Amino acid sequence: MENKKFEIVSTQSNIDWVGRKITGAHNGTIAVKAGELMLNDGKLTGGKIIVDVASIKILDVTDPATNAQFAGHLASDDFFSTEKYPEAVLEIASVAANHVEGNLTIKGITHPVGFDVAVNVNGDQLTATGKLVIDRTKYAMKFRSGNFFKDLGDTLIYNDFELSISVTAKVAW
Repeated sequence: MENKKFEIVSTQSNIDWVGRKITGAHNGTIAVKAGELMLNDGKLTGGKIIVDVASIKILDVTDPATNAQFAGHLASDDFFSTEKYPEAVLEIASVAANHVEGNLTIKGITHPVGFDVAVNVNGDQLTATGKLVIDRTKYAMKFRSGNFFKDLGDTLIYNDFELSISVTAKVAW
């Protein structure tokens, strides 16, 4: 039984996000700050990914003033409260085949999450990809949610947002 720890290489890892609303969608990126993945006999068994929430970027809004306003709104208490909570953390609790069960903490609020992951180990390097669908309202992000506000019409923002995570890690031991 061989245990290996892989340290995430933040410059080679990223998260793409998509948020949808009645009238369309927005997308962007968010940086992976640090983390580690544990393998036992080549199989993922645990780990932790620390996300730099303050690094959130919007890619589909090209007007600089509108983009800055939108980024400021995402950083506000309506959404991620990045000044108070600059990091989010995904901790892997268990892995069965390619399905991960873990705990996601955003804004100091933790909820269980489950998602499929693809892991590839090539020598001393590991790559892993997975897609999570997150209900933002579980993390005190209620802005324009139909669960909490009535008659939003075409200003409604859907509760679920998608995170496509791609990490590269190097063997630590």
